Amino acid sequence: MSDTASQPLLRPVRLGALDLPNRVLMAPMTRARATNAELVPTALHAAYYTQRASAGLIVSEGTWVGPDAIGYIHVPGIWTDAQTAAWAQVTGAVHAAGGRIVSQIGHLGALSHPDHLGGRLPVAPSAVNPHEMSYTHDGPKETVTPRALTGAEIAATLDDYRRAAENARRAGFDGLEIHAQGNHFIAQFLNPRLNRRTDAYGGSAENRARLLFDIVETVTEVWGADRVGVKLSPYWRNGTTFTADEELLADYDQLLKRLGDCDLAYLHLVGPDGGAGGDETLTAFGRFRAHYRGSVVANLGFTRESGNDLIARGLADAVSFGAPYIANPDLVERFAQGLPLAEGDRETYYSGGERGYTDYPAAGRP
Repeated sequence: MSDTASQPLLRPVRLGALDLPNRVLMAPMTRARATNAELVPTALHAAYYTQRASAGLIVSEGTWVGPDAIGYIHVPGIWTDAQTAAWAQVTGAVHAAGGRIVSQIGHLGALSHPDHLGGRLPVAPSAVNPHEMSYTHDGPKETVTPRALTGAEIAATLDDYRRAAENARRAGFDGLEIHAQGNHFIAQFLNPRLNRRTDAYGGSAENRARLLFDIVETVTEVWGADRVGVKLSPYWRNGTTFTADEELLADYDQLLKRLGDCDLAYLHLVGPDGGAGGDETLTAFGRFRAHYRGSVVANLGFTRESGNDLIARGLADAVSFGAPYIANPDLVERFAQGLPLAEGDRETYYSGGERGYTDYPAAGRP
């Protein structure tokens, strides 16, 4: 299947206000290249994203909404003027190359560690240790029991999201994606094992989702809903805290229905782990389609073949690719021509510097 017209992935699509020339999206990926004290993106970031500008849409690596959101090393933020100005250099380079890029903004919550926060405890919906690993400058360390946010601190966190959204606009991004996937801050609020609050942000599934909807409302006031996406992972499994049992999946069913009323640009959904294109993946995206009215971007382990198939079945409007984009900056062109994909060097995924970041050639180039 090398003919462009025969591949659904290569057809144009409109997601909200975003007109895309193809449905091959670059998924957000932490690459740990902001190796400076200010967590400012650099010229290396601009080169990396510009090399991948043929993607229908680039979703930036997750960026911190404020200093209390930090939870990994060398990940850039978007809360300071210096960070915003540096991101403007990135978006300008991507646009000059004909690309489109949205900013993913997020917060790590309980998965952070005092080492990232000047000795302060991480903040979370409740004082419950998720018992995971935090990657610090001194290597991986076990998470600690976080501090439960007060109502006033939740309001201040919403202000952080608003500032990040405003900065993303000033930086020239084409839109915004809210990081609500995996085991991060918003997902912690959605999880009844970690969220034991008894106020308006806890108790029922509807209350546990209140923070997400407050964030959606906050950032859409800045951007307009048709340039905002949300990324979720209902099937996320990790340890004993994050288990995609039927009760939690039913909560996500209702969450998707409610998000359908927000008129977002898209919902970015991570499927089950274990191989995209299989029966479990098709069942999951069929379930998503049944509950969400709006554009769906599918993620996790898709290939050219399985991505084309998912779109042809009407189960997604676009597919995002993570690992394939690391070693294949010209992924769209490789799909179009039926060319083999290069393999990325895992040892350089988070190693810093140009090696394994901007030195992967396009197909046919030395």
